Amino acid sequence: MTLACNLYVDGEFEGTINSSKEVNIGKSGHIKGDISTTRLVVQGYVEGSISAARVEIKAHGRVSGSIESGELVIEAKGIFEGESIVKDVTAAPKKASHNESIPADTLKSLINDNEVKVS
Repeated sequence: MTLACNLYVDGEFEGTINSSKEVNIGKSGHIKGDISTTRLVVQGYVEGSISAARVEIKAHGRVSGSIESGELVIEAKGIFEGESIVKDVTAAPKKASHNESIPADTLKSLINDNEVKVS
C-alpha cells in the first residue's frame, strides 16, 4: 500500500505500507509487514521492519522487529523487541585515550591557566 496521506489502522493488515505522512496503529491494530513513513505512532502491535524519521511506541504499544529512525520514543509500558538503528546522526566525538600525548605548549598553557591538575 502506497499513500500520500495519513493512515490510521485499528484492525489487522499484512503487507507493506509506504506513506509520506503519518501512520498510526490504534490499540486494536496489528500490522505484519514493513512500514516506511515520516512518523509512526504505535498503540497496538507491529511485526516487521520500520523505517521512519520518528517512531513513537505508546504505553501498551508493541514492536517486534527492526527500527531505523532518526528519533525513537518508547513510553513507559511500551515494548520493543528487536534491533534499532539511528539514522541521520553524526558520529560521537572520539574520546582521547590515556596513551595519547598532549603537545607540550598546550599542556603548559593548561597548567598555567590552572585548568589541569597534575599529580
